[in-house]
Amino acid sequence: MDDLGGQRHRARERALEILYEAAMKGRSTGEILPKLTLVPDPYTVRLVQSAETNEARALALISAHLVDWTLERLALVDRLVMVLAIAELLLDDAPPTPVVLNEAVELARTFSTEDSPSFVNGVLAACVVELG
Repeated sequence: MDDLGGQRHRARERALEILYEAAMKGRSTGEILPKLTLVPDPYTVRLVQSAETNEARALALISAHLVDWTLERLALVDRLVMVLAIAELLLDDAPPTPVVLNEAVELARTFSTEDSPSFVNGVLAACVVELG
């Protein structure tokens, strides 16, 4: 992984951590970000802000592509990983779609269950078609 790829990977991990903290505390990321001891890098902040801005759209997309499943039944980390990926794809200067999907799968592999990587990949692949 090149230097930019490594930096972006760490930014995605940190963004996921911030989204998770906000969800667990029942607060907005706008409340969480200013209180962080370690200031996140600019790409992390962009990801977190895009996730918050685009959450409703992302959840609607995810929900539309769940087969025999509901948003309420999703593992929190899986839901956050998918929202984060869709939010990144919606950035004006988004990385290539395969990169974002691969990173989402890696986040699911690292932070969620054994079945999560394939589940996240399948749902996101369907969502990407609609994002077109």
